[in-house]
Amino acid sequence: MSDLIAPSPSERSRIFALPNILSLFVAILFCVVPAVAEHTRFWRQSDYDAFEKGDAKGVALRSDGKIVLAPKFAPFADASLAYLWSLRLDSHGNLYAAGGSNAKIVKFDNSGKPTTVFESQDMTAQALVFDKNDNFYVATAPDGKVYKVTPAGEKSVFFDPKTKYIWDLAIGPDGTLFVATGDPGKIFAVAPGGNSQLFYNAEETHVRTLILDGKGNLFAGTEPNGLVLRIALGPESPASQSGSGKGTAMRQSSGKRGAGQPEAGKEDNTNESGRSAYVVYQTTKKEITALVLDSSGNLYVAAIGEKRPGAPSPPVPQSEQNAPNAQITVTVGGSSVIQQPQQSTPFAPFPALSSAAVYRIAPDGAPEEIWTSREDSVYAMGLSPEGKLLLGTGNQGAVMQLEGDRVFSRLAKAESEQVTAFARAANGKIYVATANPGKVFTLGPELESEGTFEAEPFDARIFSRWGRASWWGENGGGSGIELYVRAGNTSDPGKNWSPWAGPYHDPKGQEIECPPARFVQWKAVLHGGGNPPDLSWVELAYLPKNVAPQITGVVMQRPGTRVAGFGQQAGPPQASSVQLRMPATPGTQGAPDGNVESARFEPPPQGYAQRGYEAVLWSAEDANDDELTYAVYYRGENEKDWKLLKDKLEQKFYSWDTNSMPDGAYYLKIVASDDRSNPPDQALVAERLSDRFVVDNTPPTITEINSEPAAAAAGDPAVTVRFRASDGASSIVRAQFSLDAGDWTIVPPVGGLSDALAEQYSVTLRGLVPGEHTVSVRVYDQFENESAAKVTFTAPAAKR
Repeated sequence: MSDLIAPSPSERSRIFALPNILSLFVAILFCVVPAVAEHTRFWRQSDYDAFEKGDAKGVALRSDGKIVLAPKFAPFADASLAYLWSLRLDSHGNLYAAGGSNAKIVKFDNSGKPTTVFESQDMTAQALVFDKNDNFYVATAPDGKVYKVTPAGEKSVFFDPKTKYIWDLAIGPDGTLFVATGDPGKIFAVAPGGNSQLFYNAEETHVRTLILDGKGNLFAGTEPNGLVLRIALGPESPASQSGSGKGTAMRQSSGKRGAGQPEAGKEDNTNESGRSAYVVYQTTKKEITALVLDSSGNLYVAAIGEKRPGAPSPPVPQSEQNAPNAQITVTVGGSSVIQQPQQSTPFAPFPALSSAAVYRIAPDGAPEEIWTSREDSVYAMGLSPEGKLLLGTGNQGAVMQLEGDRVFSRLAKAESEQVTAFARAANGKIYVATANPGKVFTLGPELESEGTFEAEPFDARIFSRWGRASWWGENGGGSGIELYVRAGNTSDPGKNWSPWAGPYHDPKGQEIECPPARFVQWKAVLHGGGNPPDLSWVELAYLPKNVAPQITGVVMQRPGTRVAGFGQQAGPPQASSVQLRMPATPGTQGAPDGNVESARFEPPPQGYAQRGYEAVLWSAEDANDDELTYAVYYRGENEKDWKLLKDKLEQKFYSWDTNSMPDGAYYLKIVASDDRSNPPDQALVAERLSDRFVVDNTPPTITEINSEPAAAAAGDPAVTVRFRASDGASSIVRAQFSLDAGDWTIVPPVGGLSDALAEQYSVTLRGLVPGEHTVSVRVYDQFENESAAKVTFTAPAAKR
């Protein structure tokens, strides 16, 4: 049987569950597709997962397997902060960034020079917004406040919600400032003059993000239930109330949700004043991190974290565990509202790495998941000048762009760990904020004039010669794309590799000029112009040097074992099965080109008991993935020349009838050859010897069998029968006797152990009936060869 193509694990389990009548048919089906290796191989990269492992500079990696020029991504400013959380532009186009720690607002001039315009002793400036008069409002956390800073730089505390966190701020059309808080999750509304009220109690731990739709609605994202709420602004905003500081906080009815996902359109958390929230969507994630509206009215929702029903609450810091449960009184507009304290959660600027998803909610309310990741978190969203959705992710600091139809591009990768905010200038330039460290970059709107992509180095596993390199992509020929290749013998391409060979311009293929080596790497340079190119795949031909196969194990089976292929019956139909001793599985390297389809599956052989047979199993591998054939040779102990037992074997086992071989000790030699996959002058072989084994087809002999009277007990007659058993090749393992054709009874040797080529036996028979008796004996050697003998004697009458 030839080497076979491997089925999947599930297919394999089904195959082994088939009845025997089908097993033979399945094995035959496997055999009709032999895998014949040819040494020339091709390394091709053509998908996002492979490209993502490379080094991209100035190019975008698309999920549909294309590499294209990216919008220009360049450093703009270093805020000298650990992290930035928010980016905003004032009415004059000046850029401001909020971050920490400690909490700061930094203003940048056109060259990126930073100027600190606000700072406090709080840990971070979490959110930042401007009103129409260019006053900016900054929220600090944790246990922070909302500050107002005028264009002249005057700073004052504008609002103190007395909550653990302030997560986001939004400015309404009438100048009302909406404040999203956490622990507990509430939304406050503060008029330009400072009049404030409790706008909405979400009855969630956190209200994480806010956005206004320009149609009289405020959208809010929550945690831990991952809700998207829509709240009508209504006439009750504090800016519409008369008086200075005379507003009344609006208290909420309980309105808690039951288990499960609410349907779209469910009314939730109705206020006593009549204000209510509409659950637009409940995501499958735990926390809403960003909301964005496009010009068509689509609402984009970014969410992270898996919901875990019944999960314990986050741990409370040691400093807070013994804090008194005092009530907090908030005075708003002359009225007092008593708030019961809730268990606080520790402040963590960045949650643990978790899965993420992005949803699009159409204007009619229909939701759709448009992007998901098991590895990245989404911290920010924005819109490109073309209206495409931008994602700021961590913890690899990438800017992603959703292209539609579930296609996405990785536009840029910052040196920082997280991308946390976007701001778009009037000229279409996108400002990008990062964290760890806190920096600002610019993105677009123009494309890079040139971009490079270095593929992950490829390990051919074997010293190889390199052939032609070819590629394909729209506008990928001519001067649009230049390809370079280099090779080396270390896994790190930066250490003592050959210089880059190239450039190569013909996508149909050019012979590359790299020295033979084990590792190789390609680099593509994309040039901009009137019709920017893209690259869909790159393929490199290579020829691994032929190396000899390896026989990694040889195992002789127990005497009397016959072996057949999977599904085949060996020996008589009723032959009992035998558990085979398998050789060690080799450390399979797999196909050199990494193509799992070229891996081979070999059904395990089956063992059966058949006297006189000997069997051997071996394991072998070939780093070139060549098809191997085998030959089995034997020689007797103390002999010099090997004699062919069987050649042209394709399976890794063999069994044979040893009756044609003289008794004695022998050795086997297994020879593996890759001649079927190589020219005759390049074929190689490997050899491995078996352990010593013994052939013994001659029955043992029984001699010196006799009987004599034995000492009687209580007058009853007794006889002792003695005999000797011997064998020229193997130990005597078992002896039995039968009195007058009765049942066979085991008799131990005189020494108690059956471990020698010759053994003495003695059995005393008592209580015999007077008269003639016959005792039959039989003995077995290690190979189940059997001999028998008998002795007849007369038992005397009992004495009175």
